[in-house]
Amino acid sequence: MTFPAPFADFEGAVRPEWIDSNDHMNLAYHVVLFDQGTDAIYEAMGLGVEYRPTGHGTFAAETHTVYASELLLGDRVRVTSHILGLDEKRLHLAHEMHRLTDGALAAAQELLLLHVDLRLRKVVPWLAPVWPRLQQAAAAHAALAKPDWVGRRIELRRR
Repeated sequence: MTFPAPFADFEGAVRPEWIDSNDHMNLAYHVVLFDQGTDAIYEAMGLGVEYRPTGHGTFAAETHTVYASELLLGDRVRVTSHILGLDEKRLHLAHEMHRLTDGALAAAQELLLLHVDLRLRKVVPWLAPVWPRLQQAAAAHAALAKPDWVGRRIELRRR
């Protein structure tokens, strides 16, 4: 079975309670939509509902979000995911959120995720039953171009 590259299986919409005093979606809810995108790719990789009984999961070690254009009440979006890297304990993901009406990039998120034993609260290697599927997914994404915003840092440059 082949793994979609990139992975684009999640769509969502801006809800009324997510609108802030600037009349656009508050920054926190971009993270909610990106998290739902993560859940979708996790399901496809075998890290979803069926993985929970193993007592293992992932913790985010670091994230970086870039906000590109406003999202307004009712806007529908698609989250596209790209596996940037994988090793025996970590997963490096990139998500892009595009508005469906015009395809505009609304936001992008880079994440480094750690595989943990939830009983020990310790980073551990991926479990053997899921490891081949993760490798297959990462291999399917290896040929994708790395987005130009990946690895950015925040700084004020002198003019």
